[in-house]
Amino acid sequence: MGDTDMASSHDTFSLSDAAPRLAAAVLLTLSGAMHVLPLSAQTTDALSAPAGDVILEVRGTIAAINADDAALFDMEMLEALPPAAIETSTSVTDGVHLFEGVLMRDLLARVGAEGETVSAIALNDYAIDIPIEDFERFDVVLAHSMDGERLLPSDKGPLWIVYPRDQHDQLQDIRYDYRWVWQLYQLEIR
Repeated sequence: MGDTDMASSHDTFSLSDAAPRLAAAVLLTLSGAMHVLPLSAQTTDALSAPAGDVILEVRGTIAAINADDAALFDMEMLEALPPAAIETSTSVTDGVHLFEGVLMRDLLARVGAEGETVSAIALNDYAIDIPIEDFERFDVVLAHSMDGERLLPSDKGPLWIVYPRDQHDQLQDIRYDYRWVWQLYQLEIR
């Protein structure tokens, strides 16, 4: 199509006519780019207060809080996040098990976590620092159920950080086994 054809088919075209189309194209491009932003760059909505028993406390450099500089979660709030499940073996149980819960990266995005490290703390005071990069590289699940049964504090619950160890050879390393925190109740983002 030559310049004359263009002019005849769009003789009322002006820069002001192009502005809305250009703005829409830019917005579409930017909205598509938001899906690849790191956890720290994602925005968060307000976090409602838990209605049930608090089972997880997230503190530190987070954007969404609902009590005393923390994000408190009950089971219903965790279950409102996108569900995730993995089948994997563990170093402390026999055989392969189905773990259900939420992806750690989804939880961190929900609270607007900014940092490089997550300190995971269990009911028995076990604590370990986990690089946030783990949750971006692997589909690490914050599990509330194993083989269809809720995890109880008497048996690794109510929450257990579970790595997809059978899907990645590098996760067979004992350094990752230490990061499988069961009876988890608190995360500190730094």
